[in-house]
Amino acid sequence: MKKIIIAAFFFLPLLSLAQNEKYMKTMEEKVSLMDTTRSPETFRDLANTFERIGAAEKTQWLPYYYAALANVNLGYSMMNMNGQSAPDAARIDPLADKAEEMINKAEALSKDNSEIYVVKKMIASLRMMVDPMSRFMKYGPVAQEALETAKRLNADNPRTFLLEGQDKFYTPEQFGGSKTEAKKLFETAIIKFDAFKPESSIHPRWGKRTTEYFLKQAN
Repeated sequence: MKKIIIAAFFFLPLLSLAQNEKYMKTMEEKVSLMDTTRSPETFRDLANTFERIGAAEKTQWLPYYYAALANVNLGYSMMNMNGQSAPDAARIDPLADKAEEMINKAEALSKDNSEIYVVKKMIASLRMMVDPMSRFMKYGPVAQEALETAKRLNADNPRTFLLEGQDKFYTPEQFGGSKTEAKKLFETAIIKFDAFKPESSIHPRWGKRTTEYFLKQAN
């Protein structure tokens, strides 16, 4: 019996290490796609994969965070950003609902997290964009509060400046929008991205490519 206990003492840490290495390898592979893909099919696959990882790794907030982010990005990718036709609420709202479910699970595992509030802001904006005229009063303040919280929790989070810049970029001037102010925010975001150090290879690092795109559009 003593030999069995000693063997277990040495074996269990090795098993845990192997499981952690598998988790990290899988996450690294999937996370690398988050800042490069624009395909709705890929976003859908990523959302499902991250949710499965979250269910298996019950103490990790990052899989649920990325599941939420993938659902939000799927919603954005399905929208007509040129405004030629109204987004389909029947298709977009369920994605926002799923994203909210996932980000709530992430928050339960990681409180007062700037990155989580970034996604909360994106979810509220996604809901609002389905019908801005009728939904702004409900979701506009929710989005703004989430963004302000994200900035308060981490003033150096570059993604907060990207989102604020996008708001300025897309909002008509008569309602407070400004391409000039948007450009300044994108420039600040780039500086923040250059200085930003993720906690690990699977922590959020997305957004710089998007910022560079918008900076060119704002010139």
